[in-house]
Amino acid sequence: MTSAYIEECPIGCTGPVEATAIVLPEGPLSRCPGCGQLVSRCSEERYQTSMSEFDDPRGTLPSPDSAERRFKRSRKCLLNIARMLNKPDHEIRLLDVGCSTGFFLSVADQMGFVAEGVEPAPLAAQAACAAGLRVHQGLLEDLSLSGNTFDAVTLFEVVEHVKHPLPLLKECYRIIKPGGLLVIGTGNTASWTASVMNADWEYFHIAKHGGHISFFNPVSINRLAERTGFRVVSLKTNSVRFFEKGDCSPVVYRTAKIVAELLNGPSKLFGKGHDMLVFLQRPLLYAV
Repeated sequence: MTSAYIEECPIGCTGPVEATAIVLPEGPLSRCPGCGQLVSRCSEERYQTSMSEFDDPRGTLPSPDSAERRFKRSRKCLLNIARMLNKPDHEIRLLDVGCSTGFFLSVADQMGFVAEGVEPAPLAAQAACAAGLRVHQGLLEDLSLSGNTFDAVTLFEVVEHVKHPLPLLKECYRIIKPGGLLVIGTGNTASWTASVMNADWEYFHIAKHGGHISFFNPVSINRLAERTGFRVVSLKTNSVRFFEKGDCSPVVYRTAKIVAELLNGPSKLFGKGHDMLVFLQRPLLYAV
């Protein structure tokens, strides 16, 4: 049997991970009994192959029908960053790690942020640069950016692709100014969506979401923050889903969607939404 790419807790908990009842084509997801982190049983070869889909000049640009929604979401996040830092937009230096072709960066530029990005996929990085954005091609840990430089660093849909998130967050800590922010957007396996859908949740499937190998929850995010020197200042979740489109009849799907929309408010209140947005702060008074 081919060995799994991840065989221990990515958050650094000791002890073996345990097989779960969430069975995917690569095998059952494994769970850390200490923090609840879930990890894929896929091989390194399968992971690397799936990640190649991101080396595309279009990158992760939204479709025309979702561009406005994504613009509003990006703008809201940037407004929150400015509010938490208590700085005007033009004084905030921001780094978007895993920026792809730079949609979020372009919104930040429009708002006046001093924004740049990091993107490992060469074609996506080249496309972002060709569009006039400031993007470094490569992995953040290999770029040797200056320490204490950025007011905010963002990691949107990045940590679920990473085998070793601890070194990544330690590098983020190093380059963020004391008092600065790290913003992480990822899925929430403690959500009602994950509880109801289990293996049917397409977020778990590497064939549908290339590179998804490590799956977080509020406990594991808090432990990751603690072990890298950050302090969690805000953790919010939203969105509920019970069926993927096409997995049931149109009538059942529409009914389930209505119920899910009614539960969006409670999911935010109880931290049970499947989209998780976390604001972490580098403390002012000490460093790791």
